[in-house]
Amino acid sequence: MKIIVIADTHMPKRGMNLPEKLIEGLRDAELIIHAGDWQKLEVYEQLVHYAPVEGVFGNVDGEEIKQRFSEKRLLEIKGKRIGIVHGHGQKGTTEKRAITAFADESVDMIIFGHSHIPVKKEINGVLLFNPGSPTDKRRQPKFSYGVISVDGDLQAEHVFFDSKE
Repeated sequence: MKIIVIADTHMPKRGMNLPEKLIEGLRDAELIIHAGDWQKLEVYEQLVHYAPVEGVFGNVDGEEIKQRFSEKRLLEIKGKRIGIVHGHGQKGTTEKRAITAFADESVDMIIFGHSHIPVKKEINGVLLFNPGSPTDKRRQPKFSYGVISVDGDLQAEHVFFDSKE
C-alpha cells in the first residue's frame, strides 16, 4: 500500500497549488495523510481527487478544518498502528510533543509536522516521521513530502525537490 504523507502546506499563503512533484506522487497513492497546517479546506478538496485523505489539524488551521479533523488520529493499516499529530504546543520540542501525544498507546509509527524539518528515525521501536513541507521549506535546502509503504513491513522515505511549482 502506497501512502503519501504531507504536512504544513499553508495554502494559499505559501502556494496557490500543489507542487507538480507532489502531484506526480499522488497519482498512484492509495491513501494520503496530512499532518496539519493545511490553512484552508481547499487543500483537502484538491487532495481527495487522488485518494482518500486522513489527517489532523495544526496550529494555523481554523474552525472549518477543526470541524473536519481532530487534533490527533490513530490509524490501523494492515496491522500497523500509525499515530498522526501536528506537534504544536508549549513544552519540549516538536518531536517530544509528538511522542508524548501517543505515550499511552501502542504505535508502530508517529507522523508529525509543525517544524517543517524532514525527520525519519526510530526511537524505542517506533518510527518517527516528519515529511517536511511541499510548499514552505523554511531553512531547509529542499521542499519535501513522504512516501510510506505498508506491505507486511512499514517503510518510509522522503521525496525532495527544488521547486514548489
